[in-house]
Amino acid sequence: MAGSAGLALCGNELVVRGGSRLLATSTSSSDDDSLFIYDCSAAEKEAQEHKGEDGQPVDKGSDTVLASTFSTSGSYFALTDDSKRLILFRTKPWQCLSVRLRTRRLSGHDSRAQPLRGMWDLPGPGHEPASPASAGGLSTTAPPGKPWATVLTWTVVRRCTALTFTASEEKVLVADKSGDVYSFSVLEPHGSGKLELGHLSMLLDVAVSPDDRYVLTADRDEKIRVSWAAAPHNIESFCLGHTEFVSRIFVVPDHPELLLSSSGDRTLRLWQYRSGRELHCCHLPSLQEPSEPWSNKRFAASRITYWRQEDCVALLCDGLPVVCLFQLDVPRRQLVYQQQLTFQHRVWDAAFEEARGLWVLQDCREAPLVLCRPVGGQWQSLPESAVSKRVCAHLRENWAMLEGEDPPWPALQGHVQPWARADAGSRARNAAGSCSVGEGAGPVVGVVCVSASASGQQSCCEPGPGWFP
Repeated sequence: MAGSAGLALCGNELVVRGGSRLLATSTSSSDDDSLFIYDCSAAEKEAQEHKGEDGQPVDKGSDTVLASTFSTSGSYFALTDDSKRLILFRTKPWQCLSVRLRTRRLSGHDSRAQPLRGMWDLPGPGHEPASPASAGGLSTTAPPGKPWATVLTWTVVRRCTALTFTASEEKVLVADKSGDVYSFSVLEPHGSGKLELGHLSMLLDVAVSPDDRYVLTADRDEKIRVSWAAAPHNIESFCLGHTEFVSRIFVVPDHPELLLSSSGDRTLRLWQYRSGRELHCCHLPSLQEPSEPWSNKRFAASRITYWRQEDCVALLCDGLPVVCLFQLDVPRRQLVYQQQLTFQHRVWDAAFEEARGLWVLQDCREAPLVLCRPVGGQWQSLPESAVSKRVCAHLRENWAMLEGEDPPWPALQGHVQPWARADAGSRARNAAGSCSVGEGAGPVVGVVCVSASASGQQSCCEPGPGWFP
């Protein structure tokens, strides 16, 4: 997820990011209360002042985290920030290996990302770093020997919009504002970035197939491209049909031939991406009531997440206090609407934990994280558990990193008109009578679920009861 506050889950590892910081902890039911905090503003920066072609200093940007992701196994975690750094973490064992800084500017004809100069060999577990700078902005309350470690810091050429690991976890693929995708080796962390492919317009998301054969990219000009990973200049197909920028793409893990995509045209689509064939199209406005305050607004999805247990898809839209839940009916190749959850507070992000259900990160200091699961066929919030109390306590202690977060897609704010947020009082009045999500979380405003079927016919989701009630 790009920009704004974010949530990531893999196994029992949970990461919340906001501003220049990330907070990592565990959802394990054990008494392990370890906490890892990384602050990009304290990490090493370039020492020289670079100038553009006009001779003016180049904006170095802020330290705000723009995008982050886990590797498939959860062994690695990567983030990019507004200062064009790509920071790679190993989640275990606890060890900070190296930090590198770039000290020269790239020439105009060399578009490859260059490695950072300067490297410190940092001490191993149980030892203090040689200096604060060498820790790369690292702080932790985890005891020695616990997971999470900074492995490496790279500088990338352009500000990044999305990133992903290959399935083999040998590379990190980074998409940027200029339309390029670079790869950075995980196995050879001192190597420079390699230009893999390029678009003519800004890239908004990047994904890989589970067998690492294809790289999928989504751009601002309505296109989804499927390229060969081994030879990215060879294009397998285009998935064409969206009429606005493609904000998110997601390859379904258990059904690797299927792709989900969302767009500023307010549709959620299902594709057989190798052939570029559209299987199903769900028009989200058809599921809204005309009386809703966001019914005439344009929005794009900021998160598509998937739960293997139920073939459930959760869709989070920018600026809407709504998570849309569908089910993927694979035999019939359709998206089937199930339910919506709505929230009194702004929803920042949502992600599934396979063992528990859907975690929702919201703008509510009293209950920043809410866990939802289907109970009796209906999705609802669960009573606060010892795990959620512990994680929420950590977030409250570090609430400053989440406060005042702007909505995602800053580069497209002139193009997207997010839902105009009402004040807390009017939101409470609008949500009166809706189901409640979590004690102290306020009423739920909306979550929707989808399924996939096998006819292969293109169709449109029919609105179901309770969509944006």
